[in-house]
Amino acid sequence: MVGFKDVQFMSAREKELVLAQWKRFMERGFGFEHFTDRIYKHLTLHCSFIAHFNRNGFYSTYFENPEATIRFLNQFDSDLGLRSAEYGSTWWLEGDYADINKAMCEVVDAIKGRLYSELEQKVRGRDLAIASQLLAKHGIRYPQSATQQLPKSES
Repeated sequence: MVGFKDVQFMSAREKELVLAQWKRFMERGFGFEHFTDRIYKHLTLHCSFIAHFNRNGFYSTYFENPEATIRFLNQFDSDLGLRSAEYGSTWWLEGDYADINKAMCEVVDAIKGRLYSELEQKVRGRDLAIASQLLAKHGIRYPQSATQQLPKSES
């Protein structure tokens, strides 16, 4: 990456550490053990996210549900306009933290195909598990056997 600039509240070295931890968090699939306090503080102070009370609350808001994680990633996806997930603006890409924030977007852009694919598979798996449970509740197995038909709804 291009060298970062020191700013009043964050040195170039701190920006490098944020980026390294961000890359690890993205590459390893959003595990809580990789969601460091440094990443959490940067997101809430310089990337247009609210704190969600604390690191645990933020993590649970964006990384326990794969659909929420997709919404989170969309903010860092250059093909989607880089709009804040919470405020809809792009001001987080201007000023003192533009260099680190744009570098974070580059990390996402490099691996977003894999990330989106994995998250969409999680959504699909979760949805099919819920559907199977609901069908079983009504005595219907999923996947259906050739002889078993879904009952027609009564009008």
